[in-house]
Amino acid sequence: MDDEKKLIILVDDNLANLQAGTNVLEEKYAVATAPSAAKLFNLLENNNPDLILLDIEMPEMNGFETIKALKAKPETRNIPVIFLTGKTESDNELGGLSLGAIDYITKPFQPPLLLKRIEVHLLMEEQRKTLEAQRGTLEKQAVELKNFNNNLQKMVEEKTKNVLDLQDVLLKTMAEMVEYRDDITGGHIERTQRWVKILLDQLEKSEFYQTEKNDWDVELLLQSCQLHDVGKISIGDNILKKPGKLDVDEFEEMKKHTAVGEEIIGRIEELTKESDFLKYAKIFAASHHEKWDGTGYHKGLKGNDIPLFGRIMAIADVYDALISVRPYKEAFSHEEAVKIILEERGKQFDPVLVDLFLEVSKEFNL
Repeated sequence: MDDEKKLIILVDDNLANLQAGTNVLEEKYAVATAPSAAKLFNLLENNNPDLILLDIEMPEMNGFETIKALKAKPETRNIPVIFLTGKTESDNELGGLSLGAIDYITKPFQPPLLLKRIEVHLLMEEQRKTLEAQRGTLEKQAVELKNFNNNLQKMVEEKTKNVLDLQDVLLKTMAEMVEYRDDITGGHIERTQRWVKILLDQLEKSEFYQTEKNDWDVELLLQSCQLHDVGKISIGDNILKKPGKLDVDEFEEMKKHTAVGEEIIGRIEELTKESDFLKYAKIFAASHHEKWDGTGYHKGLKGNDIPLFGRIMAIADVYDALISVRPYKEAFSHEEAVKIILEERGKQFDPVLVDLFLEVSKEFNL
């Protein structure tokens, strides 16, 4: 047999049908014939066909019994089977398909139609095997193929997850660029992300800010808050890594990082259609140093004019700064940090959020 051609086994107890089928197929495929199920199984001992064309009405073992036997064996269960039948009853077709057949072809068959349907099914089988190789296991690939064919919603969810994962990688990479430069705050981004999650979870349980919460995508919020300090990438090392407290001019320069962060993320938004995940990041970057009493920067917003998740990040950011060592100070204890934040209730911080923070402050210290 020609090794370059795909192998098809034609099974029919009628020798005239075997010859007619061979005449149609042999120009394009390698063809082996079997006049019975027993002869088919003999052929399968030394051959691995790409497709079986199986007659239903045969003596000794009919087509339904034969496909049951094929599907029961691991080495043959995945060979595609097309039934050849002279019957057209829908119940007969449904029964065969439920046993694992991939198609029905009615005899006497039309050669062009037979060839086209075989071509389509072989192409589908080739694609299935390619996907199997990529995924690694037959069982996993069978599930994915079933999902692909029968579960569009699940495919959409998987695609969405891939996009979110890609977004998360982008956000983490950009955030890490800042941390690599600002080495005195190593781990700051990861910790503040954790603090924000604790506060968001507590806010979700509360009765406060219902309208604002309805419009949020919490998963994107947690991803996006990683970029709150991205504007620091524009701050010089002489300020960012200064081994001491900043003077007035240096602090004014440092304060620019909120405006720069907003600008950087805004430029990225302009370059991509997939910008929803950046809208939160831009607000985090711009508003996390605003203060409830209006004395913050860079816009001097006051009270509820400050975006709610900017106010949440303000608490997380300050708490982390308080418990961390800086060139100009030692780390405060958890208890001291909580006390300082409480003292700034209604001044630097949203009083409602401070109250929620106090309810979960022990989780910050785990």
